[in-house]
Amino acid sequence: MSRKNIVLIGFMGSGKSLTARRLAQLLKRKSVSIDELIEAREGRPIKQIFAESGESYFRDKEQEVVREVAGEDGLVIDCGGGVVLNPHNITRLKANGIIIHLNVSAQWAYERVKNKGTRPLLNVEPPKERIRELLKERQPLYAQAADMTLETDGKTVEEVAKEIVFHLGHD
Repeated sequence: MSRKNIVLIGFMGSGKSLTARRLAQLLKRKSVSIDELIEAREGRPIKQIFAESGESYFRDKEQEVVREVAGEDGLVIDCGGGVVLNPHNITRLKANGIIIHLNVSAQWAYERVKNKGTRPLLNVEPPKERIRELLKERQPLYAQAADMTLETDGKTVEEVAKEIVFHLGHD
């Protein structure tokens, strides 16, 4: 089995975090969340980082963590939805990873995140419109970065994880 990292990218609500954890279990690998590492290092949630230090500060921290994590082997890496905004992140992640885009429609993304209250980019009214705008902006970046794209609308975490295992040719 390849020891390349398996890197999950996609919009908020696409199921990256839960799918990464389940995929790591199925493949007996370690799961790493870029956002959780940033929160642990900063000692504050992402929503607070955005509010107090701004998106630019967060993106700098994100790039630092990506640089470190991308250099490891055999991980399942769950990236934040905006990781594709920095081409250096994608270059680093691709160097030792297979990038899988978990695609989600605006409607499904909204349904999955609407009651979370932890999404700083959705602190606007109406949030559905903001989701559509961000998706439109990021969709080409996800497509360009991805080695493979899977649809997640209407699928469970288990279904998506098993689909990835199947496509990667693992048992």
